[in-house]
Amino acid sequence: MKTGARNLITDVDGVLVGQADDPARATGTTAIVFERPAVAACDLRGGGPGTRDTELLHPARTVEAIDAIVLSGGSAFGLDAASGAQSFLAANGRGFAIGDARVPIVPSAVLFDLLNGGDKAWGETPPFRDLGRAAAKNAGKAFALGTAGAGYGATVVNLKGGLGSASAVTRDGLTVGAIAAVNAVGAVTIGDGPHFWAAAFEQNGELGNHGLPARLCADALEPRMKGEARVSTTLVVVATDAILNKAQAHRLAVMAQAGMAQAIFPVHTPLDGDIVFAAATGVAPLPDPLMALTRLGAAAAQVTARAIARGVYEAAALPFAGALPAWRDRFSLP
Repeated sequence: MKTGARNLITDVDGVLVGQADDPARATGTTAIVFERPAVAACDLRGGGPGTRDTELLHPARTVEAIDAIVLSGGSAFGLDAASGAQSFLAANGRGFAIGDARVPIVPSAVLFDLLNGGDKAWGETPPFRDLGRAAAKNAGKAFALGTAGAGYGATVVNLKGGLGSASAVTRDGLTVGAIAAVNAVGAVTIGDGPHFWAAAFEQNGELGNHGLPARLCADALEPRMKGEARVSTTLVVVATDAILNKAQAHRLAVMAQAGMAQAIFPVHTPLDGDIVFAAATGVAPLPDPLMALTRLGAAAAQVTARAIARGVYEAAALPFAGALPAWRDRFSLP
């Protein structure tokens, strides 16, 4: 399975990504915008989610396609980011048509980054609606990784978290990509070393070519978690150019969850709001509704694992007292 041209989710035809950050407040927002409405579903496994309009994605619901997905920091305050993206899309003629009205469909999910040292004293005017609008407006094929967008203020148990992405092309010629905002309660690396849990799936040195350790020490198998409750969550969007219905998109999201388990330990805890969205832009026929979908789901799990690890690998530490180090600080990369 080869990597897509950019090794980003935007290798998928019809997918754009925009981001907006607030460095002083150490938070940000990422908007995944579909050039045409995309069939979508989601699979939620974390015990502490913060979401908007995810019920619309159930296969039995009326709405068949969506315009964008927004991932944001800010905990529940960050749900306002979807309103900002929605307003921008509506002003540009996007949305579900109801008579003369158009309502952009923008599901979203948030992570908790309120205790990372940034200034969160925003009073009655949280910044997220503006961040969401700016992120949607900025949407394009190229975007930053690491300390950017929804991953700007993210952390894992021992390192700076961040925003990662990866892509692949299956043997059926289908492109699949993932984007992940990594703020897990657990660890993305093994023990105290540089090795990523997801190293088995690394492509083209995207994680520093450290591979896996020769053996796992007992300490590495002990769960390590942040000491405070409700300060976590990993958010993932998987996209493909395949033609899928909502039930197939849901199966894609379910299979992609395996990538979280391959990249984070522990995962899907009561303290996380872990969710995977899956979207299909409907460009390429699915050659076989069973085997090709199975291969696509397996690839989705791998790009999810790679995207999560890249989010930590590419991150830069926040400039605040007591901030967690970045992977590159710990392991001497420029």
